Amino acid sequence: MKRILIARTDRVGDVVMITPMIREIKKTYPNSFVAALVTDHTSAVLLNNPHLDAIIVDDMMKESFWKTVKQIRRHKFTDGLLTWPMERAAYQMFLAGVRNRIGVGRKLYEVITFMKSVSRDDYIPIRHEADYCMDLVRKIGIVSNDLTPEIFVTEEEKRDAVNYLNENGVSKDDTKIIIHTGYGHSSPNWSESKYFELTKGILEKAGNKTKLIFTAPEMSEEFSNTLNSLNDERIINLSREALRDLIKIISVSNMVISSSTGPMHLASALGVKTVSIFCHIPMCRVDRWGALGNKAHNIEVSDEYCKNNCREIFENCQIESGIGTPTVLQEVLPIINRS
Repeated sequence: MKRILIARTDRVGDVVMITPMIREIKKTYPNSFVAALVTDHTSAVLLNNPHLDAIIVDDMMKESFWKTVKQIRRHKFTDGLLTWPMERAAYQMFLAGVRNRIGVGRKLYEVITFMKSVSRDDYIPIRHEADYCMDLVRKIGIVSNDLTPEIFVTEEEKRDAVNYLNENGVSKDDTKIIIHTGYGHSSPNWSESKYFELTKGILEKAGNKTKLIFTAPEMSEEFSNTLNSLNDERIINLSREALRDLIKIISVSNMVISSSTGPMHLASALGVKTVSIFCHIPMCRVDRWGALGNKAHNIEVSDEYCKNNCREIFENCQIESGIGTPTVLQEVLPIINRS
């Protein structure tokens, strides 16, 4: 019987990218044992996943390195899939005795631990991160192009979210639009002032049954005060929620507006409509990181605009002027008009 460990110890959106792998392994090998190695923060993404047999949590502290090795060794894995170059996880799988280990690229620590690898071919042509992750399970006999991400929320959790929102002035029948202004500095994003411009545009068009829920934990005090200055009961600030609580809130919402960031991927995995902005830089564009699914609306800076203003250089990105608020508002209006 195959016993497979999937390692992804980085960000929230990256962990969402391994959920198609988990499902497709179980489809091909229904009797297999599948586990994921993730951090304590991102483990919330994988709770209640029916295709996953175990979650191994590494808190990434120096003193817990060997504790994680022992946990991995206890499960006697036949295969270890390192979906992103992560030196710590590579050594943990090696020292835990996982014999068939497959990684990405050819880092020195992968070579000296005799790890097999798959190549991303210098990202030419660019494919989606979920597809690159799927390459690793293709290496162990799985044939699939189904990249649909999944997060599982129980009915009880949804009821908890509805009750919590109700306590914060959001009724069950309200149209709930999440605006997530944060991005973890992983890709270009609008400024908070630009998001404020969008907020005012939505409020002008929306009725009393539309609520705008702000969820970014890194929201500045200045932006929070600016929102409060509108003195509008349709604005709800829930920017200090734990990750699983955020997942619950997203699951009962109607839309998430954001840049390329974790909550966007959470929403797409929950089947919630997304409106997301992207720059045109190769490693950040929609082809690589776009929200997946038929409810995803990915808006990208045009090729022409990028060539004339940014020249595909991250530091030069002009997403602020490359995508206007009317373009985003146009995607939001249909759901506002139904409220």
